[in-house]
Amino acid sequence: MNIVVEKQPKCVAILRVEIPAGKVASERNKILRTYTNKARIPGFRPGKAPLAVLEKRYGKDMTDELRGKLINEAYDEAIKQESLRVLEFGNPQALTDLPDGAFSFETVLMLAPEVQLPQYKGITVTVPPLTVPEEELTQQFDSLRERFAEFQPIEDRAAAMGDFAVIDYSSTVNGQPTAEFLGKPADYLAGREGFWVCIDENAFLPGFCAQLVGMNPGESREITVSLPEDFPIEELRNCEMLFTTSLKDLKFSILPPLDDALAERLAPGKSLAEITSLIRDNIQYERLRKINNMKVNQIVAHFNANVDFELPDELITQETQTQADSMVERGIQAGMSEDEVQAQQAEIFASAQYLAISNLRTNFILQEIARTENITANDKELVAHLIHIATSRKLAPQKFIKDMQRAGRIHSIRQSMTIGKTIDFLVEQAIVQEDTATPLND
Repeated sequence: MNIVVEKQPKCVAILRVEIPAGKVASERNKILRTYTNKARIPGFRPGKAPLAVLEKRYGKDMTDELRGKLINEAYDEAIKQESLRVLEFGNPQALTDLPDGAFSFETVLMLAPEVQLPQYKGITVTVPPLTVPEEELTQQFDSLRERFAEFQPIEDRAAAMGDFAVIDYSSTVNGQPTAEFLGKPADYLAGREGFWVCIDENAFLPGFCAQLVGMNPGESREITVSLPEDFPIEELRNCEMLFTTSLKDLKFSILPPLDDALAERLAPGKSLAEITSLIRDNIQYERLRKINNMKVNQIVAHFNANVDFELPDELITQETQTQADSMVERGIQAGMSEDEVQAQQAEIFASAQYLAISNLRTNFILQEIARTENITANDKELVAHLIHIATSRKLAPQKFIKDMQRAGRIHSIRQSMTIGKTIDFLVEQAIVQEDTATPLND
C-alpha cells in the first residue's frame, strides 16, 4: 500500500493512497464469496448463481463495500505508518480504479495540533485563604436582619444617605417621555409611584440617590442622571435623563438584634450558634468552590501565556459559533432585544472567537497532558458517572446508558471525564500561595 501524507499549515494534511491490484483483487474475492453464499436469486440454488449474474445484480453494492473496506484499512495504515493523530478524515475524493487493477484516492485530514508542553507540574497559583473572614459573616447576618427590619417615619429632618425614600417619579429624554423616546416600553425607567429606594450611591441609577439628599417629604425636585456608555439599553447610552421626582415619605430602618429570637424566626428550633455554624459552613463551601475555580483559571492562563500552536480553522469556526450562540442566548435572557444583538454582532463574534481559541488551546493541552501522564477515565468510573447522571435525571440507568451508546455520546463523556481528572491532577500538583490581599473571584 503506497501512502503519502503531505502536511499543510493549520493542522491540515493531504492523504494520497494507492492500493495495489493484488490487495484489491483479494478483498473483492472475499466480498464476492460472501455474496455468493448469501445471495438469493430466483432460478438458482443458494451458492450456485453465476458470477456474471451476481456482478450484474450486486455489482454496485460490492464496489461500494470494497471501496469502504479499502479506505478504512488505508486510514488505519496511514495512522500507524505516519504516527498521525487524526481528528477528521474528510470525504475521500478522486476515487480511481487504475488500469492495472489498483485503486487510488485522496482526502483532506484534520490533524490534532502538535503541542509542545510547557512545565505543567508545580505551577504557582495565588488565592485568598479558605478561612471565612468575619466581615463576610457579618454581611450575611446584616442581610438576614434586613429581612425582618422595621421602618419608622422620619419627620424632623431632610433626607440623608442611608435613609429609605418612598418616591413618585416620571422621566424624559430630550424632552420626550422615555417610552416615546425609545419607541418601546421603558419599564421602571419610565416612572413609578410609591417606589422604595435606599438612599445609597449604588442604588437605582448612577447619581440619582445623591440628589435626593436634602429633600423633605412633600417636596418635588428635578433630578438629572447621565447614563454611562455601557448602559444595558443601547439607545440610552451617554444620554441625560430628567426625572421629575416627588418625595412622599422618608423612613429609617430598625434591625432586630442578633440573638436566639432572630434565629428562631429564621429557622424554627435553631439557636443563634447553630445558625451561625450553618451560615459559616455555607460561606466556606462557596469560598472553596471559588478558590478552586481561581486555581484552574490561573493554570489555564499559565498555559495560554506559555504555549502557542496552530489550530484547525474548521474547529475555530465551529467553536466560535457555539460561543456566539451562547452569548446571544444569555444576552436575550438578560433583556437584550434582537436589534441590540444585531448592533453588537461584531463585538459578540470577536469575544466569541477569543474564547473559542482559548478553550480549544486549553483542551488540546489538557489532552496532551492526559496522554503524557496516562490519565484516563476507566470503564468502572465511566459507568458510575453515567449511573449518577441517570439517577439525577430520574431515568433508568441501563436504558440511559444504551441511549448514550446509540447516540455515540460515550466517547465524548469519557473524554470530558478525562479532562476533569487532568485538571484535578494539575491542581494537586500546583504550588498554592495564600494572600489575604488577593480578591476572591468567581
